[in-house]
Amino acid sequence: MAQPNANELLERALQLPADERLALATELLDSVEGREDPAWSAAWAAELDRRVKALDNGSAKPIPWEQVKADLQARLRAK
Repeated sequence: MAQPNANELLERALQLPADERLALATELLDSVEGREDPAWSAAWAAELDRRVKALDNGSAKPIPWEQVKADLQARLRAK
């Protein structure tokens, strides 16, 4: 029996429940990028905490996605 190609595997994977697709995606990324670095994860968690606190105490103002998207598109068109 022939091995399935990437498109066939993707079609089959997309039929899985969301939690199984997420687990599969994580395994695929790990196979390319390597396992998660605990020091990096801790630093990123600390950065996320800092950003949430800045939003909570009002020292940072969120920017709506539509504005961010429009700004990025304008920058790309300017290149």
